[in-house]
Amino acid sequence: MTARLDQQFAFLMEADRLKRVLRATPIADGSRRENSGEHSWHLALYAMVLADHAGPAVSIDRVVKMLILHDLVEIDTGDVPIHSANGQAHGSAEVAEAEARAADRIFGLLPPDIGAPLRALWEEFEANESPDAIFAKSIDRVQPVLHNIASGGGSWTDYNVTFDQLETRVGHKVARGAPAIWDHVRAIALAWFDGR
Repeated sequence: MTARLDQQFAFLMEADRLKRVLRATPIADGSRRENSGEHSWHLALYAMVLADHAGPAVSIDRVVKMLILHDLVEIDTGDVPIHSANGQAHGSAEVAEAEARAADRIFGLLPPDIGAPLRALWEEFEANESPDAIFAKSIDRVQPVLHNIASGGGSWTDYNVTFDQLETRVGHKVARGAPAIWDHVRAIALAWFDGR
């Protein structure tokens, strides 16, 4: 039992390092950059609050778990902002391989009966094919949009993002799993871009 607890605590202490990974997106008041630990917590809350926008086949409990786990690999790989100069790397084979190695290491800290199912949830999120993953990915994409609007442009200003880029890189992913949410957020974002 002691060895098992040692493994569980080792994973939990390793997960604490996610709080040190800074994202490009600021927190809503624009006072500082958000860290990936905060982002994961906030997404879990988004999923619970916006659950009425999920499709009938979506399990919000599973979505929340995916969102808590989805960025743990950034402990090793860091965050690759979707709009940055390196944004083309976002979703690339190279980044996917680095994240898979990170997942091997991080989930491998746990006893297999815990680590394997958590790793499977992470993989399901990354594949973005199940109803749960599609909704989770939508929530993951919409939160930074709202933060950038609230903070007066945030990383959009830093990276000279256009509305067309937002629509292409983010909009279709949000609309795929949460079309009513994207319709609403799209209108807010379009007004922000038009008002610049």
